[in-house]
Amino acid sequence: MFSDNEISEIIEMALSDHISFENIKNIYGIPEKDVKKIMRENLKEGSYKAWRRRVRTFSDRRLIYK
Repeated sequence: MFSDNEISEIIEMALSDHISFENIKNIYGIPEKDVKKIMRENLKEGSYKAWRRRVRTFSDRRLIYK
């Protein structure tokens, strides 16, 4: 579906605190659930869980995050 370079870019964008899931969708045409799937498949389990925890924590603190 995506090249290795595109997957790397999606991961980099998803890890950034400044790029929302909506931005990723606008660029790559994939919804949040697919971004999470790419992250789960390409990060170590601990890294994925830490990322999800961070996204969840920040989204609870801000009205709009990711």
